[in-house]
Amino acid sequence: MTETTVNNALRKIIHIDMDAFYASVEQRDHPEYRDKALVVGGLPEGRGGVVATASYEARKFGIRSAMPAKQAQKLCPQAIFIRPRFAVYKEVSQSIRAIFARYTDLIEPLSLDEAYLDVTEDKLGIGSAIDIAKEIKQAIKDELNLTASAGVSINKFVAKIASDINKPNGLTFIGPSSINKFMEQLPVEKFHGVGKVTAQKMKSLGLHTGADLKQLSEEDMQRHFGKPGKFYYQIVRGIDNRPVQPHRETKSMGAEDTFAYDLTETDEMHAELDKLAKKVVERLQRYNLKGRTVTLKVKYSDFKQITRNQSFLTPTGDFENIVNAAKQLLAATEPRKPVRLLGISLSNFSELNTLTSKQSPDQLSLF
Repeated sequence: MTETTVNNALRKIIHIDMDAFYASVEQRDHPEYRDKALVVGGLPEGRGGVVATASYEARKFGIRSAMPAKQAQKLCPQAIFIRPRFAVYKEVSQSIRAIFARYTDLIEPLSLDEAYLDVTEDKLGIGSAIDIAKEIKQAIKDELNLTASAGVSINKFVAKIASDINKPNGLTFIGPSSINKFMEQLPVEKFHGVGKVTAQKMKSLGLHTGADLKQLSEEDMQRHFGKPGKFYYQIVRGIDNRPVQPHRETKSMGAEDTFAYDLTETDEMHAELDKLAKKVVERLQRYNLKGRTVTLKVKYSDFKQITRNQSFLTPTGDFENIVNAAKQLLAATEPRKPVRLLGISLSNFSELNTLTSKQSPDQLSLF
């Protein structure tokens, strides 16, 4: 990689993203699913759930993650729908991270199927981030019979975008001399961190590409988009000085559940909140955490989703405090609407503990 100074240090960053991870594991383990439109997640029968991951054969029909399973079935009636096997995916994820660890200790997992690696100083003295990415991809293929896509660049933001360019089984390098031109040509909706709502707002302002965004001053960016405006101002110029963090702080801890049928009675909802609060407290105790902010998540039968939160003056990990706050927040919502999902989380911790690689946030959220 061309040497470029970032924060007075030479950085070589790889972003690895597994290809259709859950579906690929299932197709690997079950020959009957191979080359078929496979959907992992909720089943379309009854009220139905949502898509967790779809195989590339299913994606050709427009099926995407977070789509209602019933909608996915309409798009592809011949699709095969199966429940996820999270314990298996977690085990495979650990094997993938063991491959990463051969090359660097600076590994920042984002989820079970993707991570950043800082290989500025790799363990094996290979030197080339591109060659390291090739070796990692080959090891994943040889040892786990799965494919991954990789993005290589001088910072996390550009590397993540690069990994998505040639999926599946892609490898894209965006060097320092190419970053400006690449970012200028990129559609705003492709910028990691720019969601649908923000992308629509940008387009309503006549901002369709990175080149359009670069015409705005930092003050204009913040005026239009608030606090994230500063971040957008930097990333459109390829500036991202965030380090790869092998140990990330826990920002929140929670539990949620999607129900077999829509809840319509307050007593039913309260009973479910009791169960969720108990799970949250057990996890808080496991990691010796207390927090000040309780957040309630509600998804209705029409898939509309809301969150409400309440903060305490002092940190708490007490069951009664958490569950009572959740019930008060629920009472302030739309209690007459049928509810398909409830969730409780606690954040704003008093003492954030650093999770080890064996206790990373994505594994906590998995359950």
